[in-house]
Amino acid sequence: MPINILMPALSPTMEKGNLAKWLKKEGDKVKSGDVIAEIETDKATMEVEAIDEGTIARILVPEGTQDVPVNDVIAVLAGEGEDVKAAAAAKPSASAAPPKAAEAPAAAPAPAPAAPRSAPPKAAPPPTAAAAPQAAAAPAAQSNGHGGRVFSSPLARRLAKDAGVDVAMVTGTGPHGRVVARDVEQAKSGKGLKAPAAAPSGAPSIAPTMSDKQILSLFEPGSYEVVPHDGMRRTIAQRLTASIQNVPHFYLTIDCDIGKLLAAREEINAAAPKDKEKKPLYKISVNDFVIKAMAVALQKIPNCNVSWTESGMVKHHHSDVGVAVAMPGGLITPIIRKAETKTLSTISNEMKDFAARARSRKLKPEEYQGGTTAVSNLGMFGISHFTAVINPPHATILAVGTSEERPVVRGGKIEIANMMSVTLSCDHRAIDGALGAELIGAFKQLIENPVMMMV
Repeated sequence: MPINILMPALSPTMEKGNLAKWLKKEGDKVKSGDVIAEIETDKATMEVEAIDEGTIARILVPEGTQDVPVNDVIAVLAGEGEDVKAAAAAKPSASAAPPKAAEAPAAAPAPAPAAPRSAPPKAAPPPTAAAAPQAAAAPAAQSNGHGGRVFSSPLARRLAKDAGVDVAMVTGTGPHGRVVARDVEQAKSGKGLKAPAAAPSGAPSIAPTMSDKQILSLFEPGSYEVVPHDGMRRTIAQRLTASIQNVPHFYLTIDCDIGKLLAAREEINAAAPKDKEKKPLYKISVNDFVIKAMAVALQKIPNCNVSWTESGMVKHHHSDVGVAVAMPGGLITPIIRKAETKTLSTISNEMKDFAARARSRKLKPEEYQGGTTAVSNLGMFGISHFTAVINPPHATILAVGTSEERPVVRGGKIEIANMMSVTLSCDHRAIDGALGAELIGAFKQLIENPVMMMV
């Protein structure tokens, strides 16, 4: 019987993907582990591997096709000993239980990119979203309370019920995003939980005040064009809207004198070792100091290094700092893992690598998913201060403004100092005002005295 190769779900939240490239053609033989195609999601380009042996009998979705719904049949595989022509002529059906055809690495939901809170630009609204594709018959499913279904094994559902865990909030790592027993075990300790996708029951819903048609009617015909949103822009809109609606934000702003930091940066860069081509092996930026200071500050104030869940507070042992990187069409937050343990030169080189691969959409899911906090820096654009939206499951995000010379009063005299304003956004469910003030105070002490980061 022909084997249907389906558009894989590269994350539990993925509904569509772009079939960027076929690496096999009709008539090619494949074996388990062969990479057969490349799929573009809103965040990255990922490889799809075959897990059955056979011959590619027919390709149904040509490369370059965009917005292919998850579980749509993209190709047909003739099994060992099967007639290839007969398999190609057979009518594919996605309504049957999906056979072992192709799979991609299991991934957790993509976090919302760090972004400043600002008024959206005047632009045409997105087209009406297509209905979520009907998944092929798969493991037993239950409603997730958000208009979709959660696929989970019977054992996972029983373990979740016994532990008082909502299986709908557990990230599945089984085939096609299925929730399995190990996922529930992780969820008991607060790991692998999804951010809420919609306002909780009883919370006020915020509906759009104008329809697409009403908005367009305000503009003169022919004076605009509608550019459809891509997957990344839709994800950013959905996740940040959910965050600002569901996470009670409060903001703390403080000014930092970075005179010592700038002097230390100049000295460190001047002493950087050279490679064979006489180029420095690293070049530290102000943002590298910011990442390190935020990481160490969270270690000093561990009650801020947390994530909120309905069942309990998740306290993280390490400071995994996400850093907003602008890329075509949006933002992404690659994560410096265990940043408190790393040198400034290591952080600098990791960030340069992440930024380059982010812009070409080559980051792996594990490089941008998760984290315990985030940093969004608009200083290079001359922005003096701003507020940023928290990326669940983070409880904080630091918005960093530009460094500039400002007059300050010291000992009754006016002096000129290099000042930088930072604003900390806090999730009030997890962090109260005084605790947030301790964290931003610890950051200020470190950024103004960078030698303390090395202790």
